[in-house]
Amino acid sequence: MPTYIHELGDWPHFRWAEKALAGELAAVRHHQGRLLGRMESLGFKLREEATLRTLTEEAVKSSEIEGEILDKDQVRSSIARRLGMEAGALTATIDRNVEGIVEVILDATRNYDKPLTEDRLFGWHAALFPTGWSGMRRIKVAQWRSEPIEVVSGPEGRQRVHFEGPTAERVPAEMRAFLEWFEDKKSSDIDPVLKAGLAHFWFVTIHPFEDGNGRIARAIADMALARSENTSQRFYSISAQIRRERNTYYECLEKTQKGDLDITAQLEWFLDCLDRAFAGAEEILGDVLIKAKFWERHAGVALNDRQCSMINRLLDGFEGKLTSSKWAKLTRASQATAGRDIDDLEARGILKRDVAGGRSTSYSLVAEK
Repeated sequence: MPTYIHELGDWPHFRWAEKALAGELAAVRHHQGRLLGRMESLGFKLREEATLRTLTEEAVKSSEIEGEILDKDQVRSSIARRLGMEAGALTATIDRNVEGIVEVILDATRNYDKPLTEDRLFGWHAALFPTGWSGMRRIKVAQWRSEPIEVVSGPEGRQRVHFEGPTAERVPAEMRAFLEWFEDKKSSDIDPVLKAGLAHFWFVTIHPFEDGNGRIARAIADMALARSENTSQRFYSISAQIRRERNTYYECLEKTQKGDLDITAQLEWFLDCLDRAFAGAEEILGDVLIKAKFWERHAGVALNDRQCSMINRLLDGFEGKLTSSKWAKLTRASQATAGRDIDDLEARGILKRDVAGGRSTSYSLVAEK
């Protein structure tokens, strides 16, 4: 008896209950349209800032789902440089793993209208693993896997197998079928948003690479969503929302991969997740507007580059507490210079000292009244 969906005789002829999904799909499409309309009403600079924040979040969270923690400032700097955006002080040195995921996400979203091909997927895979290593393990890069693949969890010796992909011999044919479907105009009768959810599920079930399948699957979903909107501008992050509900994501995925070809529940989860991602976009928009209003109010204030850079870091969501030592390190200034910068901002009513909570004094932006 087959254990996994890809072992069924009529694989990959997926089916779903259109009536059961119709209400949720209509709501998602409505929210999607409202969000895009609201973003388009913003000025160019605000849309640019919202896009930069969204793409940064997408790269960071897509990697975080796989257990890889990226430096957010490096990601933001890499994206800003590649898109020719002004983003304040940029990080001088950027890790190769940061550059790799940024390349993949930007190619998927900026070039959404170009065909998805085998060579393009191989290029994405090579970008994710430029050294040919995944952690301490050498992997085959820019080629389909040639070994069995398992998705496991738990400590060595007591691991639980959640899923086994199709045999390696099947992968080339499976991927040809997937890519033909993804680009086939006949599949246009499927709602583009549903197609994004189906593409994501189909790809991760084939699991064609030795590593990086999750990140590439989410890039494919982003590409399909960009096609559904006919724009390369991104204002919400599906990866960020998947990260927030990672346990549910894996549970639903495993259940569907061990079920029959009715993937209604998987598509329903995808639509719900996407709708919640739109809510996350409202937070990004709120932060962008706060940042814009801040600089409008202080347009006539003479601040040096170090102060502007650190204020932008705080407005972008500085992680941890800002101390004079961190200020000096991040701006490459002396401790004395950092102290003068901070004192000046305190005197102007821009920064305030936090309530004592440790050995070092920390500072925050003064909340607007």
